[in-house]
Amino acid sequence: MQYLVYLLAYPIIWAISMLPFRILYLFSDFVYIIVYRIIGYRKRTVRENLNLALPHLSQKELLVIEKKFYHHMCDMFIEMIKTMNISKEEICKRFVFKNIEIYKELEKQGKSVAVICSHYASYEWIFSMNYYSDFAGYGIYKQIKNPYFDKLAHKIRSRFNAKLITTRQTVPTIISNNKNKVLSLYGFASDQSPKAKAAVHWAKFMGIEVPVHIGAEMLSKRYDMNLVYLNTKKVKRGHYEATLEILSENPKEVPNYQLTDQYLKLLENQIYEAPEYYLWTHKRWKYRR
Repeated sequence: MQYLVYLLAYPIIWAISMLPFRILYLFSDFVYIIVYRIIGYRKRTVRENLNLALPHLSQKELLVIEKKFYHHMCDMFIEMIKTMNISKEEICKRFVFKNIEIYKELEKQGKSVAVICSHYASYEWIFSMNYYSDFAGYGIYKQIKNPYFDKLAHKIRSRFNAKLITTRQTVPTIISNNKNKVLSLYGFASDQSPKAKAAVHWAKFMGIEVPVHIGAEMLSKRYDMNLVYLNTKKVKRGHYEATLEILSENPKEVPNYQLTDQYLKLLENQIYEAPEYYLWTHKRWKYRR
C-alpha cells in the first residue's frame, strides 16, 4: 500500500517541482485555501500554541499571525517539492548565508562543527550550507514512516552534498567519523519536544517551562566540536538570509545546559520578531510545568 501511494504521488510531485516559482506560488495560494479554510489542518493546535507563547497579543493580532503562518507553511511545502529540481545557482540566490566566512574560519581549526537551528523560516533549504563546506555534511532527522518517501528525502538531500541520519544513528556516526578522522558538519534542529519522562533538562521557552533537547550541546562537549547557531530570516517570498553565530569554540568549558538555554533565547528573539515563520503546528508545549 505504501509503495502504491508513492507511485501515485511521485509523478505529481515531480511535475510540480518543474514549475517556475511564479506558478508555484500561485499553486501555494490555492493549497492555502484547502489547508487552512477547508481542512483546517491542525488549526486547534496552532491556536493553542499561539495563545500559550504570545499571551500579550490580542486575539485579532493572533489571527493575523495565524493566517500569515499558514501562507508561509504552504510556501515552504511547495519550496520543499521544488528542491527536487532546483539548480545550485537558484538556491544559492534564494538562500543566502550572510557571514559564511565565520564557518570557514572554524573549519581551519580542524574540528568538526555542530550547527544548531530550528523549525523557523526555511529549514529545508538550510542544507545548501553544505555547498560552502569542505566537511562531510549530516542532517539529523526523524525518519519518515513510508520507506519510499524516506528514500526520496535522502535522494533530495544528497543534492546538497548532505546525508540524513536518524537520532539513533547520530552517536555511532560521530564515533566512526572521529575514529577515521573525517571532519564533519552536523545539523541539529533542537526545538522539538522530547518525551517528558526522558527529559534531562527543563528550561523556559517563550515563558513556559518545557523539556528541551540537549543533544547538540552534549555531543559538542563529548566530541570537542565547535557549536554554531544558525539564524534564518525570511526576506520576502522565496528568499531567505541566514546568519551564523558562534555559541562556543570550547563547549567543554561551558557549564552544562548553558549553551542550550542560550540557543533557546536566540530562538525566542527570532520568534518575537516575526512569529508567523515559526512552525506552530508542532506540539512544542505538549509537556509543560
